[in-house]
Amino acid sequence: MTLPEIALTEPIGSGPLLVLGHSLGTGPLIWEQVVPTLAESYSVSLLTLPGHGVAPVPTAAFTMAELADAVASRTADVLAGGAGGLTGPAGLAGPAGLAGRALFAGVSIGGALALTLALRHPELFAAVASIASAASLGGRDHWTARAELVRAQSTSVLVAASAKAWFAPGSIEREPELTGRILRVLQETSDEGYARCAEALAGYDITAQLGEIRVPVLAMGGESDDVAPEDRQGEIVAGVQSGRKAMIANAGHQPPAEQPAAVAAELLSFFGGTR
Repeated sequence: MTLPEIALTEPIGSGPLLVLGHSLGTGPLIWEQVVPTLAESYSVSLLTLPGHGVAPVPTAAFTMAELADAVASRTADVLAGGAGGLTGPAGLAGPAGLAGRALFAGVSIGGALALTLALRHPELFAAVASIASAASLGGRDHWTARAELVRAQSTSVLVAASAKAWFAPGSIEREPELTGRILRVLQETSDEGYARCAEALAGYDITAQLGEIRVPVLAMGGESDDVAPEDRQGEIVAGVQSGRKAMIANAGHQPPAEQPAAVAAELLSFFGGTR
């Protein structure tokens, strides 16, 4: 089995390793205003999804399980100070409760990835945060059609609708430079990379397996998010063995970009309690 290729940045900061994942069609920039705060307590590494940014465009289909396995493999390398020159700072493993284990937080498909990592790799991830996500997202027909649309007309066709779906009222006005950059990244994302990730989401549904997740899970949502609204966060918390919900005011589907201080505070509180 050939796993999809992802990219991880060299960790910055000090403390336990915390990997941050982005949403479909965006990139690590959604986290840029959160990273400085998190890096005061954690060694932060930014994930780039297949076919996004610097990550190679996938040439074959992959599942969310295979994507999670790829992220787990690279994360294990980082913890070991191994492959690709990703050698973290001293003390990467953190306190005894996190020795040899990492933390993960992701948005949308990154949140689906967080839950899949918790399900498949509890030996590697001590706790995860699923942000603006759910145990299933959109359904097979939705994502199959989205992949076909992007292959036919490019990711540019998604920009206008995404501007409405991703951001809460006032977010674009409050952060015009960052939200504009996020939408430009969508336009510049590889069509095939986007489509392959969309097809992975088409087969994603771990609703029936939530009860198998035993590591602590934070289900964080934006109060104005119609893609993964509060009831989907409640579904996660009710399903997993140890869950906590946090809703971010004045945020839609991209909380780290819209309300970085609130998101950072929730993550620090949650992850700090898992040590």
